[in-house]
Amino acid sequence: MTENNPCLQFNILAWSVWPPLTGEDAQDLAVLQKDVLAFMPMHLKRRLSPLAKTVFCALTPCTVADTSIPVVFSSSHGELAKSLELIKLIEAGEEISPTTFSLSVHNAIAGLFSIAFGYTSEVTVLAPGEEGIAPAFLEAMGLLHEGAAEVLMVFYDEPLPDFYPTAPFQLGADTACAVALRIAKAGTGTGLQFSRGNGVGYQGEQPAHLPLFSQFLSGTAAELTITTPRQSWHWQKLPSTLNPTS
Repeated sequence: MTENNPCLQFNILAWSVWPPLTGEDAQDLAVLQKDVLAFMPMHLKRRLSPLAKTVFCALTPCTVADTSIPVVFSSSHGELAKSLELIKLIEAGEEISPTTFSLSVHNAIAGLFSIAFGYTSEVTVLAPGEEGIAPAFLEAMGLLHEGAAEVLMVFYDEPLPDFYPTAPFQLGADTACAVALRIAKAGTGTGLQFSRGNGVGYQGEQPAHLPLFSQFLSGTAAELTITTPRQSWHWQKLPSTLNPTS
């Protein structure tokens, strides 16, 4: 650790990924999704896009009764597919409803979340660009430093519409994916150390990072490094996590 690249430590109290890493087939996954979202009233569930349902399925296991916890959402593209459909309607001379428009903006899913779960705390929605998942960690660590007891983090993206060229930039995902985690400075869970490095490279944007981070959390690897054109980001499991009996 250096003065310019400090290491930030935190504990993951809970985390969840959707679709699950266990690899259910499409039919089983649909049944699981229906069960996870059974708590939602139908009038609200009808407003959820496929991406929003993916996000809510990842979020639900990580939510807590304390709705004052700040939340950080991170998505490279948000509901871009819905936005494109609205653009096509406008181009065709069709009218669009205010509700349809409100559900297509970048923070639409965050708004639905606050309604469904009754969260009244501050909610931040990031579009991280080429730095991928790292900006959300910086934002969350800042909230912890300012006094928040816990922070709920949510990462999500889905495949981009064919209208948008992505090669060779790894801007999109092969499938919709969401990762949620609840972090704190202390507590029982997976201890991590997060830092910035000087190495550079290119491993795509957030959609390409989510599988790497999910595999890191669920696997035995002690470290994960993701490089970007300007810097690298490093996550390391703390010794107490790797050797819980020591």
